[in-house]
Amino acid sequence: MKHVIWTALALACATVSTTAVAGDAHGTTADEARALAETGATGDFARSLQAQEKRLQAERSYYPAMFRAAYARYPRIPAGALEALAYSQSRWHQLRPDRNGEPTHGDMPRAWGVMGLYAGDGFADQVGEAAALLGTTPEQVKHSPSTNILAAAVLLDRELRGSARDDEALAQALQRYAGFGESPGATVGAVDAYARESFAFDVLLGMDRGVNDNGIRVPERAVQWERAFPADTLARLNAPLVRLDLDRDTVETEAFAIDPRSEQLVTRQAAGNAVAGNGIADAGSVQSLATVDFPGARWVTSPNYSSRGGTAVREVAIHTMQGSYAGSISWFQKASAGVSAHYLIRSSDGQVTQMVRESQKAWHVRSHNPHSIGIEHEGYISNPDWYTTAMYNASAAITRQSCARYAGIVCTRAMKTYTSADLSDSSYDILGHQNLTDNSHTDPGKYWNWSKYYGLINPGSGGTTKIVDSFESSVGHFVTSPAYSGSTTGISTASTAARNCSIRHGGSCSLQVRLVDNTSSSASWAVRLLSGSGNPGSNTALSRNGRVGFWVFVAGSGMSVAVGIDDSDGTERSTSKAVPANKWTYVEWKLSDAAQWNAWAGNSNGAITASTVKLDAIWFLHANTSYTVNAYVDDVQLRN
Repeated sequence: MKHVIWTALALACATVSTTAVAGDAHGTTADEARALAETGATGDFARSLQAQEKRLQAERSYYPAMFRAAYARYPRIPAGALEALAYSQSRWHQLRPDRNGEPTHGDMPRAWGVMGLYAGDGFADQVGEAAALLGTTPEQVKHSPSTNILAAAVLLDRELRGSARDDEALAQALQRYAGFGESPGATVGAVDAYARESFAFDVLLGMDRGVNDNGIRVPERAVQWERAFPADTLARLNAPLVRLDLDRDTVETEAFAIDPRSEQLVTRQAAGNAVAGNGIADAGSVQSLATVDFPGARWVTSPNYSSRGGTAVREVAIHTMQGSYAGSISWFQKASAGVSAHYLIRSSDGQVTQMVRESQKAWHVRSHNPHSIGIEHEGYISNPDWYTTAMYNASAAITRQSCARYAGIVCTRAMKTYTSADLSDSSYDILGHQNLTDNSHTDPGKYWNWSKYYGLINPGSGGTTKIVDSFESSVGHFVTSPAYSGSTTGISTASTAARNCSIRHGGSCSLQVRLVDNTSSSASWAVRLLSGSGNPGSNTALSRNGRVGFWVFVAGSGMSVAVGIDDSDGTERSTSKAVPANKWTYVEWKLSDAAQWNAWAGNSNGAITASTVKLDAIWFLHANTSYTVNAYVDDVQLRN
């Protein structure tokens, strides 16, 4: 029986290699076609994307048993840590860099297996170290998924020093485990320390949010962020502090405050204290925003740049890192790497790090360097799950800014599709690394959704319905549980939000929001179901001239719903609308009608005043009850 399982897994892993994936020979159903069209995916691209997702789900079905075996062997490792580590490093996909046909990306050290272990080449030799500890061979660690998971487990167990099992111990262990930066025992530089902190943060974020999508299962459990990292690190990393009791929070000081909109820790020190002498600017400070070219980006200095020599900027080059966000930050700051980009974008939440000023030439596309802006996206070209909504939104915002800033870049002169004709055409202003004539790379690859990206950098107007989330293939922007926000009251952490394909208004699936009463509280339910984790940068821009709405079905009476909107001056909350039980009801609010909005957080004034805004959250409001209530949301949209 065991031989059959491993053989099937080997076939599944081979199926999802980065060689060409054929389209679905059986075509798509009407519902599948509608869902794909709503994401901007059509034709051969849509069928290829759908086929790859099915293959990834098949591969991922084997991993939970392997994780359980690793926990049984190394019980000191906290539950969920291995699943989150695999999610952070590979999105639960067996990395086989010797078979993907992709040139090494700026000689970036390659990662192996579902746990993304490094094998030297400029980073630590995690593969060799783990093989020695397990008494096996490096090749077995690289190519056997079960051994690869055990290899990561033995390395993490080694770093979990002492008996402490709290989030502080895990965060420190993950930073030692990371595999990049200076050799063990050496003094760690500020940028490498930041990269290791980013790595640990991304793993802990997966545990904090939980993941239940496309075959990936990371159990959700609240991370005590204030214990995991110092306050200045939390602010720099965009760490969510959503579960802190703001009335008793000891992290908030004269230097730090909690933003009521994002529920994140931000700096409030004077501009003169914003940048330490280590090349890293603190997020949220005045000087940080002056240092970077894209507002909100983190600044980390790379030595790998040179003068443009007076050449005008006329191009944006889209890249995929073939690696992790944290690892790329570490690699790009090494002079010996000889490679860099202007911007790096994190998959999980769209966080942006800038490493080269736009006025300088980054080293990313050879002869195109003098006239291009380079944007690197976390992930691997073989796995479309890296290309998240938050990442697309952040990247598109940088590109839209480039179109406004440089006369030589016009957003309508961007790639729209992935075809052989497009790949051989380097006349676009906004194009992939794969388009450039003197480069052999194939990123961002066939799973980068050029049609969606074109729509984000060229937002349409007039007489249209824009589906923001259809829930056909994923939970979209709604990646956190109903109890995740610190503004939520009355419900317990047992509440969940997950894609459900048994009840829906249109298409095949909806978002099921399961609300469970907090028996230790008598407070009425006020549930802030966050969109984009409450981070405006992770949400889609909506026109103020439209009406925002969604379909909702509630299996019980007494429920009202509302929405929160991130405006230029704060977050406004709509008036609430009562919804009847056991029937699909469409609810919407006109963004330009001040009578439908109330001030909620920040400097909000009870009116939507910006020309474009972001959806902050869907609110569910109900009197306190001991009953569990199931609500379903479908087709969140903007109507013009």
